Amino acid sequence: MHAIEKLLAEKSGRDTVHAGEIVNCSVDWAGINDLYYQTVKSFYEMGGKRVAAPERAILFFDHYAPCATEKQADNHKKFREFAREQGITHLMDINEGVCHQLMADYGFLKPGEIVVITDSHTTTHGAFGSFGTGVGATDLAIILATGKLWFKVPEVIRINLVGTLQNGVYAKDVILHIIGDLKADYGVYKAVEFTGPVVKKLSVSERMAMCNMTTEMGAKTSYIQPDDVTLAYLKEKNITDYKIYETDDDYEYAAELTYDVTDIGPQVAAPFSVDNVSPIEKFSGKRIQQAYLGSCTGGRTNDFMIAAKILKGKHIADGTRMILVPASKFVLRECIDKGYIQTLMDAGATLTAPGCAACLGIHQGLLAEGEACISSTNRNFPGRMGNVKAEIFLASPATVAASALNGTITNPQKYLEA
Repeated sequence: MHAIEKLLAEKSGRDTVHAGEIVNCSVDWAGINDLYYQTVKSFYEMGGKRVAAPERAILFFDHYAPCATEKQADNHKKFREFAREQGITHLMDINEGVCHQLMADYGFLKPGEIVVITDSHTTTHGAFGSFGTGVGATDLAIILATGKLWFKVPEVIRINLVGTLQNGVYAKDVILHIIGDLKADYGVYKAVEFTGPVVKKLSVSERMAMCNMTTEMGAKTSYIQPDDVTLAYLKEKNITDYKIYETDDDYEYAAELTYDVTDIGPQVAAPFSVDNVSPIEKFSGKRIQQAYLGSCTGGRTNDFMIAAKILKGKHIADGTRMILVPASKFVLRECIDKGYIQTLMDAGATLTAPGCAACLGIHQGLLAEGEACISSTNRNFPGRMGNVKAEIFLASPATVAASALNGTITNPQKYLEA
């Protein structure tokens, strides 16, 4: 069996499971973000009285943080009331940040657990050897009521990364290249596992970015086998009670792919699809009005460090605005302590509250008709960040910073030479 199958078998009380089977599993963490008050409504409509495991439920105020409309504020009020009523102590209010980053920051993530959140990019948590997946309001309400949810055991695709990353090329570039090659429907309801010597050298932050984007291949979940990097993270968080599953040597993958990253340069996903990917040279010189650094994909400390390195002592181009959205309050504090925020603000950037912000087109950085934005986020569909006639180009945080500097889409490599 694959490690994921062994995890699902144990959580469902079975000795073995195999791809295609339906299993009913105990869920370790159930998260609801503030887009999904329908979850609470569904819980009561199903006859729910008490949340089965309130200590394992988390409410995240990240998409509407802080609220931009009266309706959003009313949803937050109702969520707070629900938390008090049900004894849910893990309420991440508007000062906290994005759900996926908070799960890591608080040390909630550990290998061998099932994490389900009402957010499609819960695949992020495969970076820790967890089974992370997103669901809708009704499924999450079932978890609140019973502590369990059914899953179809996914087939697993193994993506082996070999070679050496160029200077100025990051996990975001690699995963964009892969999505551009395989396309958006390649991994529908499959698990995507990343392996190989390149993965071994990636930081936790870079692994999270790569696993996050498997959603854009249609994946149900992602997976990286816990290794020394994972163990160092667990030790830092004082996490000792976890179980690491190992894949059997004779396990047969649904597909095994190898990518040599050596020749992969900075990548850009052009409007209006995440799989519309090309080397940056195709778009070099494209005028941008906004550069957006943040989100659960590209808003961690290392991302701000790279941007600050590029922009230190410089200023963003006239006619271009740069928006900074730290993924969490922990990231914000660390970036302030290290001086990254000050450097970027001196360069002309605008700081906003930790959270999702304009990534989902609600507030804090929306685009007008005809504007173009270079963004470290994960989606570029029409209207994703405002007007349906605006353009979103997805790229690495380094590319975002270099593009802000020049006001045009720019290869960041020359600014990051050793």
